[in-house]
Amino acid sequence: MKSAEFRGMSDEQLDLALKDVIKNLFHLRFQSATDRLETPSEITKAKREAARIRTIIRERQLGIRGQHATVQQAAAPAKGV
Repeated sequence: MKSAEFRGMSDEQLDLALKDVIKNLFHLRFQSATDRLETPSEITKAKREAARIRTIIRERQLGIRGQHATVQQAAAPAKGV
C-alpha cells in the first residue's frame, strides 16, 4: 500500500494494519531462517510498510501532517509569483 492509502485510514485501521504487517514480517523471518523464503525482498518491503504506518501514526500523535499541508498550500502561490 502507498502512504496516501494509509493516510485515508482511521487510527484503529492503522493499528490493525500495523499488527498484520508485523505478523507477516515474523512469518517471513521464520521462512528465511528455515530456507523456505522464495523472495528475500519481501522482508524489506514489510519493514518499509511497517515504518510507513508507524510514521503516519506518529504524525497524527504530534499533529504534524495537518500543519505541514497548510504550510505547503500557503507557500505554493508565493512561488509562482
